[in-house]
Amino acid sequence: MTTFVLATANPHKTEEMRAVLGDLGIELLARPAHVAEVEENEVTLEGNALLKARALVMATGHAAIADDTGLFVDALGGRPGVFSARYAGPDATYDENVTKLLDEMSEVDDMDRTATFRTVVCVAYPSGESLCVQGTLPGRIGRERRGSNGFGYDPVFEPDDAEGRTLAQLTPDEKNADSHRSRALHALVDALRTSS
Repeated sequence: MTTFVLATANPHKTEEMRAVLGDLGIELLARPAHVAEVEENEVTLEGNALLKARALVMATGHAAIADDTGLFVDALGGRPGVFSARYAGPDATYDENVTKLLDEMSEVDDMDRTATFRTVVCVAYPSGESLCVQGTLPGRIGRERRGSNGFGYDPVFEPDDAEGRTLAQLTPDEKNADSHRSRALHALVDALRTSS
């Protein structure tokens, strides 16, 4: 079994990653409590994911896995993008980020509310080698929050193939089967199998 140390301490991401990768033969170890949060100061999702994975390799000496996710809204020129987690400010809550997004989208017609969730997952090894893959999920931004599952922008993001439901209205099993993060994690497993 392949084992990686998780770079994230986010319980929602950890749960999703374990749910997908555990079934695919990959064991994930919790990020050690003594490892500080890594400042995400790169300008791309790939850059931030690699930064976090390499920091965990340096801290633990073990291969590590990290991800970074962005919501790219067409009507906003791709914003919030790489700044999705801190869209409403450096210490913004999920709710504050969603409120800012809905405010900025309030005058956008229904046909122009298209958006894409993009997740990049990177693994880094003590040897210095690394591997990055991505998963994307096209959809649209709703006009109000709907659903109580998920986190972040899930209550306002309607995947194209979800029959009008938001990610927060899907069951955890439905989301884990075909979310942007799930697609990236499956791509990672394929890439690891190809490279081994």
